[in-house]
Amino acid sequence: MENEEYIGRGCRINKKSGETICNSGCHKLDSYDWLHDISDCCASNDIVEVRFKNTRKGYYQNTNKIRLSKGDVIAVEATPGHDIGIVVLTGEIVNQRYKPFIAGNQREEPKKVYRKAKQVDIQKWKEAIELENETMLKARKISDDLGLEMKIGDVEYQGDKTKAIFYYIADDRVDFRELIKVLADQFKVRIEMKQIGARQEAGRIGGIGTCGRELCCSSWITNFVSVTTNAARYQEVSLNPQKLAGQCGKLKCCLNYELDAYLDAQKDFPDTSIALETKKGKAYHQKTDVFKRLMWYSYSRESAEGLTCMTIDTVNEIISKNKKGEVVEKLMGVEESSMASVIDYQNALDEEESLSRFDEGPQSSAKEKRHKKRRKNKHGK
Repeated sequence: MENEEYIGRGCRINKKSGETICNSGCHKLDSYDWLHDISDCCASNDIVEVRFKNTRKGYYQNTNKIRLSKGDVIAVEATPGHDIGIVVLTGEIVNQRYKPFIAGNQREEPKKVYRKAKQVDIQKWKEAIELENETMLKARKISDDLGLEMKIGDVEYQGDKTKAIFYYIADDRVDFRELIKVLADQFKVRIEMKQIGARQEAGRIGGIGTCGRELCCSSWITNFVSVTTNAARYQEVSLNPQKLAGQCGKLKCCLNYELDAYLDAQKDFPDTSIALETKKGKAYHQKTDVFKRLMWYSYSRESAEGLTCMTIDTVNEIISKNKKGEVVEKLMGVEESSMASVIDYQNALDEEESLSRFDEGPQSSAKEKRHKKRRKNKHGK
């Protein structure tokens, strides 16, 4: 610990080797090298994945053929000057991750890796990190004074302290030309404004979700897919805004995770808006168990009183008969207990053993004899 120094952002650096030391998953969007134990795949080191603050990552070209490994602090090309980042992936797996990245960004070639960071670079980088929180608070006050409808959520200094990126959230378009002039005059650096959404802000801040795990947007999600209330309807989830919304205030991304499985399972399900014609009257759909393939109907549209449970095949059969003009006698229900699988629990102990076996040992027998003797002496019997 004497040779290690805390540099912020959840990382420590070894003063001798220059390698960063991080707890597993201490940074956002942690990457795991699935090919680390395959020596043949680790020879290629042309492209490396580098992380910066929070969820910002980039791919850089190692033109100087520097021997790099995970955890190295390096100086990379930036506009202007250079930036300081930490290597998170090297080898063949980077090439596989880089292909879809380059296809989506349509960029000709990545920026270059300059060198491994020197002690001077690391010291300046540490000073820049220490300025970020104070800069963010001052920038918020300046934007409020200018009356701008925006919220500055985070500030990230470039490694050489020549530029600062201000991440902000705004519902409408904001004219921040005057703000940039004031910020540049106040902090003496080049200013870059970058707008992010509510989900990106939640990912940068991080936190624990209602499931008890770290937020997906800060642990592995790199792109956000649109989520609608239809995803909840298909999965028979109650449309409660308080339960469906995440910490960003938007619908939870996890509503999409099992949606395809539900849509595939419901391909042969009948339309729930169709009422079933019986001699007792019309029966209306109330609820569905998708994976058990059961549907519940009642004779009242508003009330769920007198529910009848039927299989999907039975419902389709009744609808088919109704289309032919036939009216069934009544709903052909099925017992839910007959649809449920029987779970058999077995005792992990031997048949002769039980949890009370320790109470029947020689010690308990001797203790019982002593109690009997005391009772005899007490009552004189």
